[in-house]
Amino acid sequence: MEKLECSFRERRFLGLGDSMVYAEKRIDALAAPDVQQGNKKWWTSNTMSYDWKDQVRLEKFSRQWFDEIDRRFLAGARLFSAQENPFYELMETSSLEGKRVLEIGCGMGFHAELLSRAGAVLTTVDISPTSVEATRARFAVKGLDADIFEMDAEALAFPDDSFDLVWSWGVIHHSSRTGRIVREIERVLKPGGSVKLMVYNLGGMSAYLTMMMRYSLKFWSGSSVDEELWRSSDGFTARFYSKDLLADLLYTFFEHVDIETFGQEADAIPLPRQLRPIARLFISNAKQRELARQRGALLFAAARKRS
Repeated sequence: MEKLECSFRERRFLGLGDSMVYAEKRIDALAAPDVQQGNKKWWTSNTMSYDWKDQVRLEKFSRQWFDEIDRRFLAGARLFSAQENPFYELMETSSLEGKRVLEIGCGMGFHAELLSRAGAVLTTVDISPTSVEATRARFAVKGLDADIFEMDAEALAFPDDSFDLVWSWGVIHHSSRTGRIVREIERVLKPGGSVKLMVYNLGGMSAYLTMMMRYSLKFWSGSSVDEELWRSSDGFTARFYSKDLLADLLYTFFEHVDIETFGQEADAIPLPRQLRPIARLFISNAKQRELARQRGALLFAAARKRS
């Protein structure tokens, strides 16, 4: 399988040194089950620990280590809203007391912790055993409780009509068959239950730059837009959705679909990282949030299962 340098992750999480990962990426000829195996291998070796720029020099799985990872994650979300932590509003945490919630893709457990502290009866799953290990460690060190399982969301091992809410942040677009996950979400939700999820935006700045800088140069070699997008992204594979395509997918299973655009600093200020502090001197935070909403890399969707 072809090798491609992956600049998004480092091997520090697994204690494999400071060198960048040369991760195996999907090739078109792979069958869907093989893509999903590639997903599991990729995310097991490259668990999202937010230390790709600077190593977290704290004891792994300590309270301080998790707090630092959370700080870094929230710094990346600073343009989502004027709030310090925009996820309280996105999750509607004030309404989750006693609700049965399923999270698809626990990662380092940051969102799982928010859901648990909001009083949800939480179940969280991830295809990666290292993510499951990290989230279990987080909950142990912080005295929280949840059911945390290694599981492929394309085949959820839960009965029909089990959950009031399904939450998933930046996960399902990495699956080999995203539509199958959406179908499973609809199955396990109770009638009238809600789903809230984030996927990558085909109309966002990062996708635009990829198409302009990569696809335009490789078009004549037979490369596809999809291939260039997943090769420029994190994960073994990744899909990008326009608002229309995402709405079409969700309306197949749900009603009351609402989709918003969110972005990070790289979307609002598409300059090399070293130049962005200079640009911030001339662009207010409010203007940066406005720009991020116009051309952000993320689509956040909320929908409801039909009663």
